[in-house]
Amino acid sequence: MLSDCVSYVAGGFGAHPSHDAHLLYTLSAIQILAMVDALDAVDTEACVSYVRGLQKPSGVFAGDEWGEEDTRFVYTAIQTLKILGRLDAIDVGRAVEYVLGCQNYDGGFGLVPGAESHSGQIFTCLGVLSMTDSMDRLTPASKDQLAGWLAQRQLPNGGLNGRPEKLEDVCYSWWVMSSLAMLGKLHWIDRNKLVGFILSCQDEVRGGLADRKGDAVDVFHTVFGIAGLCLVGWGGLKEVDPVYCMPVETTKRLFGAK
Repeated sequence: MLSDCVSYVAGGFGAHPSHDAHLLYTLSAIQILAMVDALDAVDTEACVSYVRGLQKPSGVFAGDEWGEEDTRFVYTAIQTLKILGRLDAIDVGRAVEYVLGCQNYDGGFGLVPGAESHSGQIFTCLGVLSMTDSMDRLTPASKDQLAGWLAQRQLPNGGLNGRPEKLEDVCYSWWVMSSLAMLGKLHWIDRNKLVGFILSCQDEVRGGLADRKGDAVDVFHTVFGIAGLCLVGWGGLKEVDPVYCMPVETTKRLFGAK
């Protein structure tokens, strides 16, 4: 199925056979192949060429040929090339500078410079800094400020939201907690209350997880809810890497022990 999603013109992967290539689906495909130890099936040079062609002079990446640009695509480009062992193909320094330019006065990061801080974008920006060994570009004070902003995302019911004044959502069990893990501050969240919230969102009949209790379940929230449980070490689940959102056993095989 994955081989059918390759764009032989672009070199990247699409969401479905015959769909245009996009960085989001390219990373997803590379992650899947990495987890099943099948990266030798990738036309590495074609894929690298595709990703390289999406970097702009500012350091940001477009998601595809149509040009939408933001920190999500910097993260997906960096991780794709990191897995393929080809970070040398892009201007990493400019990508890092672009990400740093997206940090706000509250310590968080947005989609683009000046955009509102959001937990999802904080994950992508910290991920870029982690993958490029640039976390030291953040001062200890700014890390604490950012961790404080993230910790404030926990609501009285234990769930986490993505930004102030929003409802709790299971998917932020990943975006917030992975970011706190990268900062070494997982203990700033009430683990037991978060676990209780995540488990309350499971459909007792269908088994999946919803964004919040009583809503329809879907694969997206199921994945990130389980990933959140992995991060807090609940239930004997396999350890997940907070930077790559893949099992630690996979990232150790790819990059060696941390």
